[in-house]
This record gives sequence, structure tokens and C-alpha cells, in this order.
Amino acid sequence: MMKKNELKNNQKAELLNIPINQICDFLDHPYKVKDDEEMDELVNSIKTRGLIQPVLVRPIENGMYEMISGHRRKRAFEIVGIENIPARVQVLSKDEATLLMVDSNLQRNEILPSEKAFAYKMRLDAMKRIGGRPNKEKGAPEEHFFEGQKSRDILAEEIGESREQIRRYIRLTNLIPELINMVDNKQISMRPAVEISYLTHDEQSCLADAIQCEQCFPSHAQTLRMRKFSDEGKLTNEVIEAIMSEEKPNQKEKSPFRDERISKAIPKSIPEERHCDFVIKAIEHYTRFLQRNKDRCAR
Repeated sequence: MMKKNELKNNQKAELLNIPINQICDFLDHPYKVKDDEEMDELVNSIKTRGLIQPVLVRPIENGMYEMISGHRRKRAFEIVGIENIPARVQVLSKDEATLLMVDSNLQRNEILPSEKAFAYKMRLDAMKRIGGRPNKEKGAPEEHFFEGQKSRDILAEEIGESREQIRRYIRLTNLIPELINMVDNKQISMRPAVEISYLTHDEQSCLADAIQCEQCFPSHAQTLRMRKFSDEGKLTNEVIEAIMSEEKPNQKEKSPFRDERISKAIPKSIPEERHCDFVIKAIEHYTRFLQRNKDRCAR
């Protein structure tokens, strides 16, 4: 096995076959590895064609390696039952590895808001500590500052997101797991999620309970009010429940009929969910009435 000090003299990285049990996941890896349809496709590809792109790792202590790029490929090898995986081994600092780990995963087609949130935060923190951007040829950051540019401006330029959008994503890292999962599931959109992120974790837990109880999700206007109450120290459980119990315009039941005359003709005692049944029965009853009159006239 190649030693760490030998690798330092070969920054181009060495291609090795490494036992999977000697590769640790990247600490606080922000991207989720799921056993889903895409994983099934990757497993089948590895079975038929082998691994096309080696994983990237860095040597750490006790003869172990840390995964930088290739967590899904490693999982696929585990599923297939292959013990060794082709890997490029490169000596990198923790911050250098963080930049490469984030960048390599940002190329994926679908990235959850939570994944972007924690990835952007990790990358921004690493950039601030290093004071530079990655050198595309060497695969490692240049050790200098960009005069007149802040790390967030550099990050925005490199990943193609606006500085404000990056700020919004990073705010999501302040959400409790229950709420950030709702953002990932597209139940809470970005703007209300950002406002919720300013609430304390206890307040967020109360909000999660209220969402479960009311079976609805807060609007942007409601979260603005919650944040204001929170800033004033007045956001109690009762206030959250009262706000969440309000009927929002987009949650009102809409009549299935375009013609208002139909809706007005339905008795108010008939629940809205039964309007269609009522109208159909009324039409059937009237049709039978017309048929009986027709039969009488034919006699």
C-alpha cells in the first residue's frame, strides 16, 4: 500500500484498488445516498460494464481513506458484493477535499434543497478558511485571496447561483429535520422556509406539530408574522396554532362548476364535497321526470 508521504510527491493521484471497508464516508457528507431506481441502474451498470469512473479518496490516519467523490458508487459496490473498488488517491487537506467533494456532486441532475443548503455552507466555510478558489487543473485551491471579492461572491460566480439565493439556501441549515424534509418534499417553498429558519428550534418544533395537527402548510405571509412575533418574544404555542388555523385563500374549497348559477342553486345544507353528487342526482331525477311526461304525451 502506498504511504501518505509517498503520495505527496505525486499530486497527480495514484490509481489503486482499495478495500471498501478501508474507505470512510466524508464527514458530514451533505448529499443523500438512496437505494432507489437510480441506484438500481448504477448497480446493473456495474454488474454488466464494471466501474467506468473510479472514486476519489484521500488518505487519512491508520491506513484508512476518506471518500471525496463516489459515495453512490461505493454503495453500489456494497450491494453487488464487490470488496475492492478502483480509486484515485490524492493527498488533500480537509478544506481542499471539501471543495472537491461539493463541486463533484453539484453536477448531479437533481439536488434536494437540503443538499444544496449544507453543501453551499460547507464550501463557503472552506473557501473562507483557504482564501481561494479551486484550481481546475490541479484539483486543489490556490492559496491566495481575490482582492475586492468576498467568498460568497466567488461562490455565486462559480456555481451559477445568485448571492441572495445562496444566502437563502444556507439559511435552510437552521431548520429542524422535520421542516427541512418538508422543503425537500416541496410542501414548504423557499421564501416561507427562510422566514421559519429565524425561529428558535423550540418554536420550529411547535410549528411542525401545528402543521401535523392542521394538515396544512404555512404561507409566506403567515411565516412573516411568526418571525415578527418571535423577534418580539411573543411567539407562543397558542399564537402558532392560531395563525396556522386560519383559512388561506389557496386552501378554500373551489366549486367544480364554472357557472355560479349552479352553485347558488345548491342548498347550503349540502357539504361542498357532495355538490357534484347532488347535481348529478338532480339531473337524473329531472331526466326521469321529462321521460315520464314524454310517455304520457305518447299515449
